[in-house]
Amino acid sequence: MASKKIKPPLFFNRELSWLEFNDRVLSLAMDPRQPLLERVKFLAITASNLDEFFMVRVGGLSSAARGGITIADPSGLSPNKQLLAIDVAAREFVRRQYACYKGLFEEDCPKEGIVRVKSNDLSAPQAQHLSYIFKHELFPVLSPIAVSGPAPFPLLSGRLLYLCVRLSTSESSARRRFAVIPIGKNLQRFISLPGGRLLHFILLEDAISQFAGTFFPGETMLECVPMRIIRNADLAVSEDSPAELLEAMETVIDARKRSDVVRVEIDGGASPEMMRFLQKSLQTSRQGFFTFNGPLDLSAFMGLTGLQGCDNLRNKPFPPLSSPYVPSNANIFDILSKKCVTLLHPYESFEPVIRFIEAAAEDPNVVAIKQTLYRTSRSSPIIAALIRAAEKGKSVTAVVELKARFDEERNIEWARELETAGVQVVQGVRGLKTHAKICIVVRREAHGLQRYMHFGTGNYNEITAKLYSDISFFSADTDLGADASAFFNAITGRSEPLPFHKISAAPTGLRETLIELIEAETARAKQGQKAWIRAKMNSLEDVAVIESLYAASCAGVKVLLNVRGICCLAPGVKGQSDNITVISIVDRFLEHARIAAFRNGGRPMVFISSADWMPRNLDKRVELLVPVEDPFCRDRLLEFLETWFSDTINSWRLQSDGRWKRATPDPAKINVRSQESLYAKFKQNIKSNARGATMFKPLSSIKKTGK
Repeated sequence: MASKKIKPPLFFNRELSWLEFNDRVLSLAMDPRQPLLERVKFLAITASNLDEFFMVRVGGLSSAARGGITIADPSGLSPNKQLLAIDVAAREFVRRQYACYKGLFEEDCPKEGIVRVKSNDLSAPQAQHLSYIFKHELFPVLSPIAVSGPAPFPLLSGRLLYLCVRLSTSESSARRRFAVIPIGKNLQRFISLPGGRLLHFILLEDAISQFAGTFFPGETMLECVPMRIIRNADLAVSEDSPAELLEAMETVIDARKRSDVVRVEIDGGASPEMMRFLQKSLQTSRQGFFTFNGPLDLSAFMGLTGLQGCDNLRNKPFPPLSSPYVPSNANIFDILSKKCVTLLHPYESFEPVIRFIEAAAEDPNVVAIKQTLYRTSRSSPIIAALIRAAEKGKSVTAVVELKARFDEERNIEWARELETAGVQVVQGVRGLKTHAKICIVVRREAHGLQRYMHFGTGNYNEITAKLYSDISFFSADTDLGADASAFFNAITGRSEPLPFHKISAAPTGLRETLIELIEAETARAKQGQKAWIRAKMNSLEDVAVIESLYAASCAGVKVLLNVRGICCLAPGVKGQSDNITVISIVDRFLEHARIAAFRNGGRPMVFISSADWMPRNLDKRVELLVPVEDPFCRDRLLEFLETWFSDTINSWRLQSDGRWKRATPDPAKINVRSQESLYAKFKQNIKSNARGATMFKPLSSIKKTGK
């Protein structure tokens, strides 16, 4: 009897989908076509990603499960079932992760002269050098802590390394005691050793373990193993009193240091006795322990990727290019008064964004600046410009989101410094995170006050702007200016926004606008018209949006989605999503731009947004969806989408069963690596503009689909 085919799920689980994304990053670390140090970088990224996943997602699910919550997610899994599925998937991921580590550091790196030396393999000169380092640089800094006896177990910090030591007072004594040696943040994880062609190093924990007995004279050290914990960071802040939000955030930051342990990482050589002791002391279950046959905290290996003298082991640099549309020698307000401008970072430099705000600070005709700040750099030139503007007597308003996870402390510092300088600081919106990226400059000109706007898909952070692929859109459009002012007035005045002319905002209407746009394409398809939707985002999770995309597919709308990370939509399901294709691109730059395009009967409508299509963005954050109507800017965005969807080298396609399949280049055709292709086009664009030509006109395929 033939077995029945199981219909693929209509909604994939969010957490398992995220783990699939991290696995795609790991695949680049395992790809021999990637330069060696790029592979090390991707391996480190997967470890950092996994830490945050456990801190936030597993931490939140653990709290829900302990609270007795049994409500299933759209995939049908309760918090407990999700935790079980995550445990299985995460352990398999870690197995692959350490297989990758072994291949890199036991096989490939040594061939290039990058060698991890273990304690047993030290040469005499190396051992002598290490003894000196321990005596003069490590021993004076380290402080072991006894953890046996009546004293309470010390508070261990999340994500820091510790050495756990088991001791005996004598060889014959049955008496055992334990101690931990904290390894501080400021110590170098990699200790360079003499004798290497490029780099011979020993890990800090191996070096300390070699001499750890020095701390315990008269006792026998039975074992010394590295250990690390991850604490729950998914803690809510009380917003009953907005005036006290800053103090409340400081309380949350402190609470994270004492929150529940959601994961314990320990060396695979730890004894059962050590495991039992730590399990009891940390008050965690045995299931919460992850054992590793390799170094803990692989994210630290990012420190090796900047090695000097090995450029051949890294990607060819793609330095940001100066855009010919905003030349550095021209007044940026003169440019924007005549035309809109779109930029794609990091291919095109983030400098015009900084220059826009710095020029506003210095220009005597500028009377006001209003800006949102979600994540900024530690030495932000944008913050400095806002302070200068306030000191010059301009009206400056900054909406500083204090609840930006893991950037709270920095944003608290900026909020205080900005207020001291005279900036009107708004500490976010009660119950929401202000995630929109917008800056308004109000300038007095001959005809009256003129508003200039910058809208973005990424943060006002010049450091991450070199690593993240994002869109900047500059405009002096009158309706967009009125909308931008209404948006800020609603936030600063804590009031309902007036009806917008062009933009849409979450949580008051962005989801509804998206669904209306999707449904409009659906209606055209039902009338026999050509209809398509093309969108790029980081994550797709919202049930209502997914259901509207399913309906569009059933009506015949061709839907192309570029989703970097989480995707809960199941494409290619017969009778449900036959017309939906989902790809993901993982490459040297983090794909972060959010763009949505709709055929609109042959007159394409294109939008950029700060929001992913997720409940948290559409319901719990202040976000913007901004139309890009200028034909030239709109067509640039369409060509960017075309390039991403044409990737045949570093793209992955989501299957109907939730698996991701990597594209296979066809040797008989010209293959496209979208990020390299875009950079080449931008370089050519600069040359062509120097000759008076213009690149980035619509491709023929876009013209055809627009008819």
